[in-house]
Amino acid sequence: MVYQTRPEEGKLVSDISLKNDTLNTVGQILNIQHFCTNDGPGIRTTVFLKGCPLSCVWCHNPETHDRHCDVLFRAEKCSACGACLAACPTGAHSISEDGVHSLDRALCVRCGKCTTACLFGALEYAGEEMSVGEVMAALLSDRIFYETSGGGITLSGGEPTAQADFTEALLSACRDAGLHTALETSGACSEETLLRLLPHTDLFLLDWKLTDDALHKKYTGVSNRSVLRTLDVLEAHGKRVILRCPLIPDVNTCDTHYDGIGKLTHTYSCIESVELEPYHPLGVGKTEALGRIPAYQNREFMDRERAAHAKSCVEKRSRVPVFLSTT
Repeated sequence: MVYQTRPEEGKLVSDISLKNDTLNTVGQILNIQHFCTNDGPGIRTTVFLKGCPLSCVWCHNPETHDRHCDVLFRAEKCSACGACLAACPTGAHSISEDGVHSLDRALCVRCGKCTTACLFGALEYAGEEMSVGEVMAALLSDRIFYETSGGGITLSGGEPTAQADFTEALLSACRDAGLHTALETSGACSEETLLRLLPHTDLFLLDWKLTDDALHKKYTGVSNRSVLRTLDVLEAHGKRVILRCPLIPDVNTCDTHYDGIGKLTHTYSCIESVELEPYHPLGVGKTEALGRIPAYQNREFMDRERAAHAKSCVEKRSRVPVFLSTT
């Protein structure tokens, strides 16, 4: 298989011998984001995968929860033109006499035809099936940026380990192409899955959401013990880890959690740094656009002073450098 970064220039960037079944492995992708600077070292391309076993109440990407494609509807953008009614094969869309557009999700088969017909961006299709070969063609178009910045590829989500076969195949292809690989994960996966991905992953961006396990279950739906088991495996195999910690007002912005973050950095030598990620409310609107009621309805960006205070608290307890994310 031959990949080219800029076909018009005819510059060959890599000759990669891959098994056809690897290239043809398919996964559900939300999107591929280019020129990322907050998902690992250097300039990176981040592949967002669909599917997640967690249900974090503050999730910034609720459209990744479901492995299948989703339709987002933003009523404030709708012109009530009726194009979606004509395109929809199941009659899921309706417009009342007073011009109010409704989407009956019980009738919606998520085919996406309405999103193609919509001219005003009120309807958005979230998800696409792509093969490893198709994704690699997109990733390698940015190779020059990886090489000049020390960057590479990051797999995110959702939860990439939820699509273990596709994630393994894609990471393997990236490594065969000589690309630096990073995996952003909640750590909520089996040890078997993790061991499959270890040989193909240079860096793990591992979430630590809540130190108190009961609160972790309450706010994410799962125990944090799986994260600790993941850390045990990564430590045993000498893998590089950046601990990523969301700062969620009135949920985990407390000394108990800051103590827990600091303790992890002293317990696990594989942790190289801590990244604190201040809350932003973009997930609230997306949750509503999916026809759901947000469980966490804070619509304010986290105050900078409060985020800086959290950073100071964690720094006092940490063995490693602590950074505030700019996203």
